[in-house]
Amino acid sequence: MSAAPPAAVQISVVVPTFRRPALLQRCLDALRQQRLDEAFEVLVVDDGHCDKTREQVEALARHWPGLRYLRPLDARPGSGPAQARNWGWRVARAELIAFTDDDTVPDPGWLAAGLAALRARPELMALAGKVRVPLPPRRPSDHERMTAGLQRASFVTANAFVRRSALEAVGGFDERFRRAWREDSDLQFRLERRFGPIPRCCGAVVLHPVRPERWGVSLRQQRNVFFDALLYRKHARRYRAELRPRPPWDYYAIVLLAPAALVLALAGRAQAAAIAALLAALLVLALAARRLRGSALTPAHLLEMLATSALIPFLSVYWRLRGALHFRVWFV
Repeated sequence: MSAAPPAAVQISVVVPTFRRPALLQRCLDALRQQRLDEAFEVLVVDDGHCDKTREQVEALARHWPGLRYLRPLDARPGSGPAQARNWGWRVARAELIAFTDDDTVPDPGWLAAGLAALRARPELMALAGKVRVPLPPRRPSDHERMTAGLQRASFVTANAFVRRSALEAVGGFDERFRRAWREDSDLQFRLERRFGPIPRCCGAVVLHPVRPERWGVSLRQQRNVFFDALLYRKHARRYRAELRPRPPWDYYAIVLLAPAALVLALAGRAQAAAIAALLAALLVLALAARRLRGSALTPAHLLEMLATSALIPFLSVYWRLRGALHFRVWFV
């Protein structure tokens, strides 16, 4: 990519990042290999306020004039990718904005395909690309299978193209989504409410390799449910129709039955306590079985699924109720 005046930049790529220099480097290497004859720019928005990331990007920018480093100085580190993306698209030079993440590997023809599709249909305000998640040639882990769900999502900011005018019309991303969760669904729903359905461009491909994670990643992910409450408050009908048709009643049952068994045991009602404990255990085993269906059956993975399935309902209900209180919505 050669230097170009702002007016010549045809598409701007916004990449939020948070203290993952190795993954960011892989993404930037792929972006530098884009087969696009026209000028484009890449804006790395550092949500982690990381000096190592700044030095990394600025070193690359010495030989890559289209690369820019941005740090949202009016925000705290870790304010979330929604705010980082807003910061990026608002200072971008092009009318067409492409979004991807620091842990993706865009295909060499990614930008060319998205740009061509939007030019062919100028009435379109947004476009969803295609995400591919390469999996190993074995039964996947629960974490790998969850990541692979990105391939079925209708709109994700790991691979999306949106016109600046459309972002301005809907106000960009809702910065109350402070984690990488549901902020893309919220943007999709608002764009579609204003401009109609967002089609998919299957030629605009990014790979999303599965990141290695520590034991118990599913427990840490329960914090995401806090932001389900915000999405439900804003789009209750679509949330129920497309994301979760009904509340997780089995989670609530486990959360109620487990302490009930303890209280009953302390009260000397052994038979009732045993029944409550048995019902809770059966519900936990059913949850573990659902998560293990089609996934790896190694001893370590089996143990992780059993242990985390016993804890997930408590964490999930906690974050659901906390989100309901915070966002003042009846969300169960």
